[in-house]
Amino acid sequence: MTTHLHHDEFETLIETLNDDAALSAYKAPYDSYRPSLLPRILGGFLVWCGNLVYGKPSYLKFRAVEVIARVPYHSWASAVFTLLTMFYADENRALRLSTLSRFARFASDNETMHVVVISALARKEQRSGVIRHTLIPMLFAFFYFWLSYLLYLVNPRWSLETNYLFEQHAFDQYSLFLKDNEETLKAKPIESDFLAWYGRHPRSQYEFFRSVRNDEIVHRNQSIHEIEAHRKHGAC
Repeated sequence: MTTHLHHDEFETLIETLNDDAALSAYKAPYDSYRPSLLPRILGGFLVWCGNLVYGKPSYLKFRAVEVIARVPYHSWASAVFTLLTMFYADENRALRLSTLSRFARFASDNETMHVVVISALARKEQRSGVIRHTLIPMLFAFFYFWLSYLLYLVNPRWSLETNYLFEQHAFDQYSLFLKDNEETLKAKPIESDFLAWYGRHPRSQYEFFRSVRNDEIVHRNQSIHEIEAHRKHGAC
């Protein structure tokens, strides 16, 4: 499970997923996972709205996606804090919640790297509007934060499954972007102080977006790993 991977181990996994066969093998166990009805409705609504506002994959669409994608991890951390305040005397439950909190922090840092670097690329590549590309993503993020928080308090599975669907959508969008723009992206070098600080060193925009695609599928799978872990402890 990726929850316990250190940064270097995580980066090794991301590098491994550059191989198509390795990626297919990693994806396969959860490709056929079917979330509950409520997450399907909510996840479908989020994806539909995003496609309606931002259309096909682009730098600016990805900036909006990443502003929103990092939200559940902060939301879960807040929900865990609330639950630990209520159930601190239950050591087993505290351990389960703290494990999720560790994953949430790790994934949040990863998603923050995405939004910082992609925002810088978007400024160079496309012209943005304040309402469509700043205000709307912030409103989406606000809505998604409280949705994820409340869902987790009521039923952790619903919140994790909604994230599964959103991360699947992100993976699909990055895959399409890489396929449609492979040669152009390979010809564009990438320089980012934040990316270097994070510890990732792609040589081109293609390598960067490929690594982000891989991050998203890891986050997708980890959402289901967390559901399975919750189920073992009778929490889902």
